[in-house]
Amino acid sequence: MTGVGIVGCGVISGIYLDNVARLPGLDLRAVADAKPSVAKAVGKARQVPALSVDDLLAREDIDIVVNLTIPAAHAPVGRKVLEAGKHLYLEKPLSATLAEAQDLTQMAADRGLRIGCAPDTFMGGGHQTARAALDSGRIGRAIGGSATMMVAGHERWHPSPDFYYSDPGGGALMDMGPYYLTALINLLGPVREVASLATRPRTERRIATGDRAGESVSVEVDTHLLGLLAFEQGALVQMAMSFDVQAHWHSPLEIYGTDGSMRLPDPNRFDGEVGFGDGSVMAASDRAYGADNWRGIGLADMAEAIGKDRDHRASGALALHVLEVIDALHRAAEARRTIPITSDCIRPQILERELT
Repeated sequence: MTGVGIVGCGVISGIYLDNVARLPGLDLRAVADAKPSVAKAVGKARQVPALSVDDLLAREDIDIVVNLTIPAAHAPVGRKVLEAGKHLYLEKPLSATLAEAQDLTQMAADRGLRIGCAPDTFMGGGHQTARAALDSGRIGRAIGGSATMMVAGHERWHPSPDFYYSDPGGGALMDMGPYYLTALINLLGPVREVASLATRPRTERRIATGDRAGESVSVEVDTHLLGLLAFEQGALVQMAMSFDVQAHWHSPLEIYGTDGSMRLPDPNRFDGEVGFGDGSVMAASDRAYGADNWRGIGLADMAEAIGKDRDHRASGALALHVLEVIDALHRAAEARRTIPITSDCIRPQILERELT
């Protein structure tokens, strides 16, 4: 069994805690949080020790540390994890800035340690069904596509949404873009060039729920971005990421091929159907992890990969490539020009079976 420690016991930790308990090869050994009372409550509920970050990192029975802190803390906490000689798995994005992410991945390489990073939803049945269909030639050669995530803003449901609008680390592209970009790279491979335009329609957001309901949050980043992605294999994809749209009628993801088109489910989910231009559909439930919320499957895959000395799918290289694309899209909007992508990553291996 691979010993797992979790740092950060906020909103997203619940599903990780649930799934570490039911995914193969993982054993939760301890939790930690910047607020000791929060860690203590989680530790009691999960029947594991609640420790300080330093004490958790000192545990010899912990092999992988899952960093679920806010994006601004991903790099500093991640460095401490690597310095302690532990493998690192993070919630997305890899870091709040590209420079920090580059330093983090280099540090892991220098120490012979692995980095894994969410999202791992591309490993779910919905997107693996699409991957298998594309690989089989169902729609011919992919020549284009669209990626659309447009909502009215996370302050509607999150009790402390400040980090969604902070600089660095905030904005719709940084928050939700990793799901869409990772799904596209799983299908089409790496990106080679981007262009974009962006805007910031509001300077403040009002929290709608929780103890801070009615408070205003300052908006420090662009929240509505339209981008163009040129993939190495030749496809051109249009992208819309927004916290400013009340309603729309676009599919989350579409891929256009020389012989047909394909509609994919929400890349923030593991389930869903894949639809085709001829009206046919393929169900995600026909493949592994095609139903339910399996967040953490990338962590289990990384643990298995370490044991079998193979590449893991939700890799640090993939997450770094995604973050460079996000960074380049922001810079392209500021500079009003196209930006080349310099990093590379391998297209993740298709997931044919459940992990064991």
